[in-house]
Amino acid sequence: MAQPPVFVLSVPETPDDPEGSQEPSPYDESEVHDSFYQLIQEQSRWAAEEGLELQQREPGPGALGASGDDHQALLGPEGVPVHSTATLRILASMPSRTIGRSRGAILSQLYNRTVRLRRRAARRPQLRDVGRSARPSLRLYDLELDPLVLEEEEKRVLLVKELQGLTVAQRDHVLRGMPLSLAEKRCLREESRTPRGKRRARQGGRGLPSCCSQLQDSCVLALHNLGLVLLSGLQALKPWRYALKRIGGQFGSSVLSYFLFLKTLLAFNVLLLLPLLAFIVGVQAAFPPAPPASVPAFTGLELLTGGGRFAHTVLYYGYYSNATLSQPCASPPDGGQCPPEAGGLPYNMPLAYLFTVGVAFFITCITLVYSMSRSFGESYRVGSTSGVHAISVFCSWDYKVTQKWASRLQHDNIRTQLKELLAVWQLRRGPRSMCWRLRRVAVLGLVWLLCLGTTLGCTVAVYNFSELMIKSPGSTEREGALLALPLVVCLLNLGAPYLYRGLAALERHDSPVLEVYVAICRNLILKMVTLGILCYHWLGRRVGTLRDQCWENFVGQELYRLMVMDFLFTLLDTLFGELVWRLISERTLKRRGKPEFDIAGNVLELIYGQTLTWLGVLFSPLLPAMQIIKLLLLFYVKKTSLMANCQAPRRPWKASHMSTVFISLLCFPSFLGAAIFLCYAVWQVKPSSICGPFRTLDTMYEAGKVWVRHLERAGPRVSWLPWIHRYLLENTFPIYLVSALLLAVIYLNIQVVKGQRKVICLLKEQISNEGEDKIFLINKLQSVYERKERSSFFLIQPRCSLPARNLLEMPPRLRLPSFP
Repeated sequence: MAQPPVFVLSVPETPDDPEGSQEPSPYDESEVHDSFYQLIQEQSRWAAEEGLELQQREPGPGALGASGDDHQALLGPEGVPVHSTATLRILASMPSRTIGRSRGAILSQLYNRTVRLRRRAARRPQLRDVGRSARPSLRLYDLELDPLVLEEEEKRVLLVKELQGLTVAQRDHVLRGMPLSLAEKRCLREESRTPRGKRRARQGGRGLPSCCSQLQDSCVLALHNLGLVLLSGLQALKPWRYALKRIGGQFGSSVLSYFLFLKTLLAFNVLLLLPLLAFIVGVQAAFPPAPPASVPAFTGLELLTGGGRFAHTVLYYGYYSNATLSQPCASPPDGGQCPPEAGGLPYNMPLAYLFTVGVAFFITCITLVYSMSRSFGESYRVGSTSGVHAISVFCSWDYKVTQKWASRLQHDNIRTQLKELLAVWQLRRGPRSMCWRLRRVAVLGLVWLLCLGTTLGCTVAVYNFSELMIKSPGSTEREGALLALPLVVCLLNLGAPYLYRGLAALERHDSPVLEVYVAICRNLILKMVTLGILCYHWLGRRVGTLRDQCWENFVGQELYRLMVMDFLFTLLDTLFGELVWRLISERTLKRRGKPEFDIAGNVLELIYGQTLTWLGVLFSPLLPAMQIIKLLLLFYVKKTSLMANCQAPRRPWKASHMSTVFISLLCFPSFLGAAIFLCYAVWQVKPSSICGPFRTLDTMYEAGKVWVRHLERAGPRVSWLPWIHRYLLENTFPIYLVSALLLAVIYLNIQVVKGQRKVICLLKEQISNEGEDKIFLINKLQSVYERKERSSFFLIQPRCSLPARNLLEMPPRLRLPSFP
């Protein structure tokens, strides 16, 4: 079979520029775009002069190669479009492909940048002064993909010379920004290094450097090395950086979300503890009150109960005084009184206690709302995961990784990500029958009824036991009896989730994400209802029975005991629920599978512990410090148990929205409930009359009113502070206004997110339409060039120019070869 002839499309050369004009070079981005714009305009003008117009081909039986569908003629055997040589050359000459693939253009552009960095116009010629053979011409890139080899070598030599004139830091910065391969960058770095002999000869020719220059170079080098050390130190200071990467690589993003949430809680507690230490605990420790007559000895049981000697420390509310603190002055030698200014500035402890707790809660609220909005924007704003598979396959590997353990860790991360992405496709299910749906609804209703009944039973048990503790005489005097209520609460919180997990096995959810959400919802209902009963027990019942005692200390000790018992039961659950079960499965049951990490139960334990911390800030200012210690120990215990006793989820799933759900649950049920509890204690409950900074007031809020009355008597210079208190704090209208503004901002944010989703959908459709337009235009352009080639072929051989009908009637052996 005869091979079809190959035609070369000839395009007129670029006309010479007039005298005095200068061809633009790719000196910066704007000039590059201007040059391409001029190039496109000139190509369009030349095409118009030659009559190359895009006309639609009219199908007909008389045209050679023009019959049939255009798209069918341009499709290969597998449906892939096949373009002719002329079309491929036109595609290669497009500006976007020329600047991206032409190594000559890249080298010349980087050459200009190095010239600008050096600022040595007198010693080395700039690019505009170099001849046309040494710099690329954008107009010569019409139909060729790469320039000549000699020109490229000349430009490479010029670039190497310019790199040799730069410092090591500038050279590395320029090479790092080059759009070249790593092998070419490595070659340029090796070629740009100046040999030691030439360097010494150059220094000998110019003379030895002065002491000032040597000192300056040494200082610059030392500062540079110090900056690199500080940057590496900042990366290393991130807590648990390598451990989190390892957990995410082996167990996936679902298990990793628990540890990230624990890290977030640690940051919240540090932020809450700092103002309490600075303005309450530190000040009271500097000015301690008079010690009581009898202080109980330390027995060790205080670590569990929080009472005994701990009750007379800064750990609890009752230790803080209600006086105005000031630095005492030395007594004068003549026996007179101290002047008013000798004692220093007074410090109103009740006002500082109230305002510090309020400001700390306000900062925590702002941080929570910001974290929730940011997490919501990252998780739900895009709303589509199309194209993530290709990005994970082709763009996930980091080629800067050189160590073996780091490459293995990155390999595990990519493998786990691909498993999670592919698991989404396995969740697709076909249509279900009506009988299956009815049976499913019945099972779900029965399971939920049993779970709610269990929650109701636990709530009734906690309420009855708390009432029994109130009625029993001497329950508050024996330290061992104080552990009874926290012990019952922790036992119920530990046993009920196992019952929920057994009932969830009957539901058989298709999606593991839905299974985790349902478990979180059930555990959350149990813990929040239990805490509600305890809050009523403390503020509604205990306040009346402990009028002659410091009930604030009792509430703080109860929260301390709940936190300690919750931590101990978490350790027991980790030991028996994971370690012992793994040993039984491997040795007795002869199973290879290990238990999975319970994400829902562990996350709810974190939220429960953080709620206890927020509830007890007013009654125990150092409770956030204990929560920090608890979280630190919990991280290492859970990480060790996870690596040794647990396995990755059998059904991997991507926890893309899990962090947002955790922050939302922490904000609304947990923080909001704690804020309501503390506001009720501040505004409505009468403080104890024998302890604490508010012992002489009817409510804790009256400390602010007393301060305002002092300011009113102070003079007109501070009269604006009472006005702010009267019209902004005591008046309810600003509160309603701020609430309305907050709701309006939330509504606008929701509408903005919806609008962004619509815009993203429209942009995706526009991108798809642009691709179809490009395919259409390429097909039309190919048909135009094919028609021109055929016309030029028949002009070259006029004797063979026969009508199309006669060509079709010729024998097969005399017909002309077909054209692509």
